[in-house]
Amino acid sequence: MTSLTLRRANWSLQVFRSTRTFAVSFSTSLGSRSEAAGRLRPGTSSSFKPSRQNAHNANHPSARTAFTSTRQFQAEQAANVTSRTPSSYTSASKPTYNNATSSSPGTSSTTPDVQNLSGGLADQPLILDEGARQVDWTRSFHGLSVEPFSKEAAETLLQPIPFEDVEVKPDGILYLPEIKYRRILNKAFGPGGWGLAPRGETIVTAKAVTREYALLAHGRLVSVARGEQDYFSPEGIPTAAEGCKSNAMMRCCKDLGVASELWDPRYIRKFKTGHAKELFVEHVPTKKRKKIWMRKDDEVRYPYQETKGYGA
Repeated sequence: MTSLTLRRANWSLQVFRSTRTFAVSFSTSLGSRSEAAGRLRPGTSSSFKPSRQNAHNANHPSARTAFTSTRQFQAEQAANVTSRTPSSYTSASKPTYNNATSSSPGTSSTTPDVQNLSGGLADQPLILDEGARQVDWTRSFHGLSVEPFSKEAAETLLQPIPFEDVEVKPDGILYLPEIKYRRILNKAFGPGGWGLAPRGETIVTAKAVTREYALLAHGRLVSVARGEQDYFSPEGIPTAAEGCKSNAMMRCCKDLGVASELWDPRYIRKFKTGHAKELFVEHVPTKKRKKIWMRKDDEVRYPYQETKGYGA
């Protein structure tokens, strides 16, 4: 704190200043006017005659309060601002802001507005005019069950899945990788002879992405299914949208008979008996143990290692 003091015979002025405050103190050694008159020099009149400066102070009360403290000054300024505020400016007329971290116009937020994706990604398929010659696959069922596909295509679609193509999830569920579904469709209909048409908007929930697709082949509707895919962070939504499309394709292929064995309970039990195994593994970093399924020709990979059991 820095201070400045000015002293005279009958008055003293002190100024205090710090990093946040500023104060002024004024004091005088004179008492009342009668006391001041009693201390006049001998021979002078006892009647107190104010000087021109005192007369000016009497006519202008603001001059007597020129030296005020910082706290008083701030209170007076706040009162003046309140008195100048028009009564029509109410809370209803104040602008509103959508930022969660900023509630006043004077403050800025570094967090951008987060788009709510629970209603969808606003990627609704194009709706064609009623008079358009092209088929509107967003709502049309053109060609569904009109006639069977050729014998060659049917043999390709219905051929048994080789055991070496089937994979096993750790929970024991059998599945066929989505790329092998695409290979079967390409072999049956030819590259470009089939496709997936979205039937609705992509819906993004708190943990998953879902959308409905239609499987088309040779200009005909084959099947309609809804795909889904989980995600763990907003950055993974594009990858989840692609996984959702592949999931819908695999579900549509059930109507064509592709890999239908994977839904047959007898086939599942037979495959697990001859081609899969169940064993205990330990997670190396956390030392947690659990039981998993895997193919007999596969081996345990890091971060897991095979162990004897829970109590071993």
